[in-house]
Amino acid sequence: MEGRIDPPSSLLRMTEDSLKQKAREEDLFLILNNSDPIACLFGSSKEPDYYIGKLAVDDAHRGKGLSRQLINAATQEAARRGFTGMRLETRVELRENHRAFRAMGFHLVGASAHEGYDHATSFTFRRPL
Repeated sequence: MEGRIDPPSSLLRMTEDSLKQKAREEDLFLILNNSDPIACLFGSSKEPDYYIGKLAVDDAHRGKGLSRQLINAATQEAARRGFTGMRLETRVELRENHRAFRAMGFHLVGASAHEGYDHATSFTFRRPL
């Protein structure tokens, strides 16, 4: 996403310690190749939905259905915990993400702007459970 989105991703400011803290506070779904993480997703409660955040797949492993596997795992967790839907946000510029999320049953439900911007910088997608 670097160089494609404005403002830059908050992921670039995260440290090993802040990622560990996030994993303590939220659900972390990982896909490993041997012992190396190649895809991850964080999930959390944002009632009434289960919120999907920080979904990432290593460049070398894209196009193999790993995002779908992570979304499916998060869907099972959300259903187990009684949520009524899943929600996520993606940047306006990342059209390939919009297509992928629509293919997984998500629908565009809103837009928002980061602080200091007078135009939409993110889209919100939701999928009912």
